[in-house]
Amino acid sequence: MTNWLLETAELADLIEGQAENLVVLDCSWYLPEAGKHARDDFLAGHIPGARFIDLADISDPDSPYVNMLPAAELFAAHVGRLGIGNDTDVVIYDAGYVSCRLWWMFRTFGHDKVRILNGGWRKWKAEGRAIETGAGEPVEARAFEARLKPGRVVTIDDVRAAIDRGDTTIVDARTAARFDGLEGSGYPGVASGYMPGAINTPWARFFDASKNFEFVSPEAASAIFEQAGADISGNVITTCGSGVTACILGFMIEQSGNADWRLYDGSWHEWGQQPDTVKLVKQPG
Repeated sequence: MTNWLLETAELADLIEGQAENLVVLDCSWYLPEAGKHARDDFLAGHIPGARFIDLADISDPDSPYVNMLPAAELFAAHVGRLGIGNDTDVVIYDAGYVSCRLWWMFRTFGHDKVRILNGGWRKWKAEGRAIETGAGEPVEARAFEARLKPGRVVTIDDVRAAIDRGDTTIVDARTAARFDGLEGSGYPGVASGYMPGAINTPWARFFDASKNFEFVSPEAASAIFEQAGADISGNVITTCGSGVTACILGFMIEQSGNADWRLYDGSWHEWGQQPDTVKLVKQPG
């Protein structure tokens, strides 16, 4: 494993030792159709001292596509209000699949002092570790300077060009049913299917439920990609429904040794709405 992961025992020691300049972020999140908000879960119980960050608050409010990367200024203002500066050690956790998205966002805006809690909230609870309730104490805002790193995000035109060249592996994190077009896209008015040449590697395969949802090892991740026929050693673009679970694939690709992967932020939510994009569907049977 690389230093992008932090184990629960390590975080417990840091909290007990009152580590300076450490901020723990709970980024749990639900799709709008779930009809509930993860902030309520946070109030009911969270890792001691953690602060809550809502994906909706740090996504582009003006984009027609969901969960898009915001302007650097918006991201900086929001994380600064949570008491995070450019020298802060950030540890991210959730109860589902969003941590890698926040890890990617921090790094895309130039902050590499960020780690993901391996197993997240589910493992922390399963181990019977300390839990805190309520909103927590107010925190003092800090200045955070966000600078967008070039080359980490690709546009729809970049994806089209990569498909035409045939020199890039495109991996899609959606479930097989949504990828194949056998199930709705999950977004009203958005067609189902997949991009030409894309390879389906569902995000859930990269978590081990038998180990309290820890990430699988880099070796296991490499085997998953290999079994799917995805060469992750060269140019790689990750995609999904809205750019969130695609970051899980990117995280595992980086854990496996390739740090040069890129994210198609618009993902299927953008691709599926364009009248001129090719949308392939697999036939049953």
